[in-house]
Amino acid sequence: MASRNRILSFAAVAAALLLGLGAPPANASGGEGHGGCAAPAAPGLTTLSVDFNGGTYPVTVYVPKGYDGHRSVPVVLDLHGSSSNAVEQLDRSDIKQASDKHGFLVVAPNGGTAYPAGGYAWVLPGVPNTSGQYPGPQERDDVKFVSATLDAVEHGFCVDSRRVYATGYSGGARMTSLLACRLADRLAAVAPVAGLRAGNPAAADPSTVDPTTCAPSRPVPVVAFHGQADPVNPYAGGGAVYWQYSVPVALRQWATLNGCRIDRGPIERKLTEHVTRTAYAGCRAGADVQLYTISDGGHTWPGSSAVFPEGLGKVTAEVNATEVMWRFFRQHALVG
Repeated sequence: MASRNRILSFAAVAAALLLGLGAPPANASGGEGHGGCAAPAAPGLTTLSVDFNGGTYPVTVYVPKGYDGHRSVPVVLDLHGSSSNAVEQLDRSDIKQASDKHGFLVVAPNGGTAYPAGGYAWVLPGVPNTSGQYPGPQERDDVKFVSATLDAVEHGFCVDSRRVYATGYSGGARMTSLLACRLADRLAAVAPVAGLRAGNPAAADPSTVDPTTCAPSRPVPVVAFHGQADPVNPYAGGGAVYWQYSVPVALRQWATLNGCRIDRGPIERKLTEHVTRTAYAGCRAGADVQLYTISDGGHTWPGSSAVFPEGLGKVTAEVNATEVMWRFFRQHALVG
């Protein structure tokens, strides 16, 4: 696979978008689609089988309207929260509508831990779970599983491997953050919702980040969304053992990792009555770092039409996270 350690300029990405959804691979053994451009797929939901470590796992894929199997399309990983599942996450993020509107493929796997009462959780290698326990060697390594899933997607569909993105909600946002740390060579940008992390809390001072636990191979553009009234992953920090440090601390750590001008501090802009965008400037390779803070927002997906469980707080209508993240994604691609 070609080197992916640089980011295309915005002009180059815009030009590619104006021409369509990218050029198809030259042949079935290589190119952007990794051989997947020979097999069209009907629009709508389908299931992809992913072989991993001796097991076979079904992965939900949403194919956008207009997909013909000949033009390579971007890919967005959409990762569910703890005790949820792929289908529920597709509804919570309203991402199927955005997929049809903008022409990207959506990939929604389930986490490696299945709950007896239903739903799944992600196995984050080296990261404590909600009980404070670290995953054992018998548990599925979900970072490697996601990588295997991307391999299967790139071989099964006509996709542009330079434009693979990840988003997720809650536990899926923490997983998205970990993927940015561990799979920076495969993800062009990420968008955690209600769960931005930048490594584990430091043992000596959990209100800070342990920098040894997130060392991406290149700067990764990040746009995050978080409510200040989030009762599950508190904006100001604290909470579960895996959480502890605040969302602004996580944002600043990503700005540090991306070589942004943190000495000048972030730039804040109030967009609506309850929504403020915080952004760091001067980041290496154009790897922007942004946060949309919703002052009255709960542990929810901004702009979602879904009904969230009682007690998670307000779903704001002042910003649509899915539309905002797609505008952010389309500005970033890997150089292949």
